[in-house]
Amino acid sequence: MITTIIFDIGNVLADFTWEAHYRSFGYSEEIFERLAKATVMNPLWNEYDRGALSDEELLQGFIESDPGIEKEIREALRDVGPMVVRNDYAIPWIKELQGRGYRCLYLSNFSKRSHRECAAALDFIPYMDGGILSYKEKVIKPMPEIYQLLIDRYELVPEECVFMDDTPRNLEGAEKFGIHTIHFQNQAQAIEALKELGVNA
Repeated sequence: MITTIIFDIGNVLADFTWEAHYRSFGYSEEIFERLAKATVMNPLWNEYDRGALSDEELLQGFIESDPGIEKEIREALRDVGPMVVRNDYAIPWIKELQGRGYRCLYLSNFSKRSHRECAAALDFIPYMDGGILSYKEKVIKPMPEIYQLLIDRYELVPEECVFMDDTPRNLEGAEKFGIHTIHFQNQAQAIEALKELGVNA
């Protein structure tokens, strides 16, 4: 029996809209691709989510990856607020699940700066029953420690939990602990997958 629904945040409860944000500056396709490679696709991004780098260390690391687009890197990352947009269904879905007796937690790779500057898009967090943001704990998915931390902190029975994430490797990390998983693609698909697990979603 499922008692707890665990949500990823990015591209599940809120969309990570970095592409639209970068394109809003009108960069050429070449610059857009270089910018993506130097920033969001850079391994430093994960280290930032892990709370291992300061804002300045991250920015310098990105610039060192491609010094020729320093201006664009600084411009695109001056304000990260537009890079996260909350999905309209987030709060109603959480409240509906809770109304049916399920506990709703979040488990997300998230940086301190994004937590601060994207606060308006994260207004569903107060409605939830708890959760973990990676930067606070210095661990990220799919590191085993982050799943163990969630299990211990909220006294979870893994077999009674289902975790939804848009990234397969993060689901594999949860499955190793016996947690049921759903590869999230959209809300309708996730609701059907929850029903298959016996969740009245």
